[in-house]
Amino acid sequence: MYYLIIPIITLILDQLLKSYTVNNIPMGGEINIIPHFLSLTYVKNYGAAWSMMIGQQLLFSLISIVALVAIGYYFIKNKDAILRISLALLMGGIIGNWLDRLRFHYVVDMFQFKFIDFPIFNIADTAITIGVIILIAYLLFKKE
Repeated sequence: MYYLIIPIITLILDQLLKSYTVNNIPMGGEINIIPHFLSLTYVKNYGAAWSMMIGQQLLFSLISIVALVAIGYYFIKNKDAILRISLALLMGGIIGNWLDRLRFHYVVDMFQFKFIDFPIFNIADTAITIGVIILIAYLLFKKE
């Protein structure tokens, strides 16, 4: 069950950085981390990825619940280490953003790449992205 450490750590880091951001950076303000490369920029995301479907918080909550049930089922049923790591990252990320939606009705985002026009994101988004990449690689390359 040490795989469950992954979503717990993901969730803790995500919520701690979101709390830091909300309490220390004014809305739209930024702190340069690596000049011309990465900053912490506080924004509220009322939609999904890339601010799509703004205002659909109930739908996003329902999707989160369904996804967590499905991920939990596959997590319990499958003992493959790579698959469990992928699912654990997905769990942590989904729960992190879902908690924001439940508490604030938006998701706190803060990581902004300065060298490219890319949506601002958070630790939960990163965990979900890495989890999906691992899952796709697992499904494409697993040996029967």
